Amino acid sequence: MTKFPLTSEGFEMLQSELKQLIHEERPNIIKAIAEARSHGDLSENAEYHSAKEKQSFIEGKIAELESIIAQAEVIDVSKLSGKEIKFGATVSVIEEESGQKSTYQIVGESESDIQNNKLSISSPLARALIGREKGSMVEFKSPKGIKTYSIKSVQYK
Repeated sequence: MTKFPLTSEGFEMLQSELKQLIHEERPNIIKAIAEARSHGDLSENAEYHSAKEKQSFIEGKIAELESIIAQAEVIDVSKLSGKEIKFGATVSVIEEESGQKSTYQIVGESESDIQNNKLSISSPLARALIGREKGSMVEFKSPKGIKTYSIKSVQYK
C-alpha cells in the first residue's frame, strides 16, 4: 500500500472532518431523507432527491477521508531539522522578477491550501524546492511560465 505524507496538524484536521461527517452530517441527512419520504410520492419529491444527492456526497467524502487516513504517513514536523528543504519545511522565498516575498509550508496533497500558504508537495514549486538550501535559486515551470525564486529561509516548526 502506498503511503502519503501528512503533517500531524493535517492528520488531526482530516480526522476531525471525518468525525463531523460521521457523527453530525450523516445522522442529519438520514433524518432529512426520512422527513422527505413522509411527504408522499418520491418520484416528484425534490426534497427527497436533494437529500439523497447530499447523502451520496457525504458518503463519498467519508470514504475518501477514510482512505486518506488509512494511507497516511504522519510526520511530526517539529522533530525535523536541517538546512535542506524537505516535507514539512516552512520556506521563505522571493520571486526574482517581481521581488514579491512569500512563505510556504510544504505539506501533503490533501492538506494543501494556498490561501493559508500550505503548498502541496506535488506542486511544481514544492518539487523545485525539495532538496535545496537557503541561498539557492530555483527555477521551475509554472502555469504562467518559467519562474525563478531565491530561497531566503528554511525552518521546521
